[in-house]
Formats: sequence, structure tokens, C-alpha cells
Amino acid sequence: MALLGGGLLIAAPGAEAADEFPAFGLPLAPGQAVRSAGIHSDNGTSGVKNAIDMNPADDTVRAPLAGTVRIQHCSGGDWVTIDHADGWRTGYYHMEDVKVTEGQQVEQGAELGNVGNALPCGGSSSGAHVHFTLWRLTASAAERSSRPVAAGNWNDVSYERLAGEVADETGVAVDGKVFGGWRFNEAAQQYSGTATRVRDNESVSLPGRFDYESPTSPTTTAPPTTTPSTVSTR
Repeated sequence: MALLGGGLLIAAPGAEAADEFPAFGLPLAPGQAVRSAGIHSDNGTSGVKNAIDMNPADDTVRAPLAGTVRIQHCSGGDWVTIDHADGWRTGYYHMEDVKVTEGQQVEQGAELGNVGNALPCGGSSSGAHVHFTLWRLTASAAERSSRPVAAGNWNDVSYERLAGEVADETGVAVDGKVFGGWRFNEAAQQYSGTATRVRDNESVSLPGRFDYESPTSPTTTAPPTTTPSTVSTR
């Protein structure tokens, strides 16, 4: 996203390699079945694969880690991002019934809203889900003051730009990252990959379904009997 004018002079994605990756959970409550359409780029066709589509059985999206809510406004409505420590940012596109506000401090597990098909800035969706995305904002203080978009002000930024310029500059691949005790690995194709439970190496091919237990507990909480509906697209 800055990608405006001369472009943002932001450190290349992957610079996080020297840092410890945050202890993210998944953006949902443990103890339930989760349906995932797989790992993909923001536009589902090209670029860094920094997103995972998910649909939990209870249809509720939650904060995977403590942080500060940033509401992004577009002509079609609002969508939610959360800023975490050290420049990490997570996003929650397609969400409906948003329950948080700009600047709100949230703890891990806080309710953000419900899965849905909302398209506030464009894009597409063919089944209710949350498009969970990973970025890292590493612009300098000078860049942030001179170009608000470098600080993560993505108001009125189209989904096309978000999936292109912004993802190219700040998107971080989820490949090899652990969220809530599950390690996600991309594959060559979009909307594919694997989710592997770290504690016992149980692996699930994506698209697919897995049971999300508490990553801090060795025992599995029985998932609800309902099965999440199929999720697809961006």
C-alpha cells in the first residue's frame, strides 16, 4: 500500500525470520470443528500466500493474540485488522456483525464478529468464512508520518490493491508458521496445503476439516456436533 507514488520503502517480507514468531492462536475458539478451504494469496491467484480461509462450527471469529483493533473503512462498509507487537498485523475479511471498534484493546480470544460474505472493499466470496491474513508493517517513523498507508491506514484501499501492492510489500507467508498449535504449510496450488498438529504430527490436507483443541492442553475437547459449511474463494 504505499505503493502510492514512489511506493513504500518497507523491509521485505521475510525479514521476520530473525525474530521469534508470535504465539498466535487460531482466530476462533478451541474445542470445535474447523473447515478450511486452504492456504492462498489474498487474491487467490498470485503473490505471497499469506491467507487462510476458515469457518469454525460456531461461526464466531476471535482475536488470535492480544492487540489493538484498526477498523478499515471502504465504500461498502468496514473490515477489521488487529495490530500486534513488533509490527505484526492480522486481518479478518468477509466478517459480518463486527463487535469491535477502532482503537479497542483486545485480548486473545476476544470476539470480533461472525464469519460471512461481506465485501466492503471488493473481492469475492461463495460461502461464509473468515479470510485470515498475515502482514508485517515495518515502515520507519518518517515513512509512517509522510505516508499514512505505511502505518497501516488502509481506508478506501480497494481489495485489488490490498491483494496486490500491499501484499507484495507487507504480506508474510503463512508457510511453516504455527497458529494455535497447528503448523500450516502451503502447496504449489492455491487453496491447498496442510495443517499439522505440532504435538503429535497429525496432518490434515487442505481443503479439509480438523478439530481445534486448546494448544495449551494435551487433551482434546469434544467438538460440537455441527459441521461447518464449505468455505471457498477469497
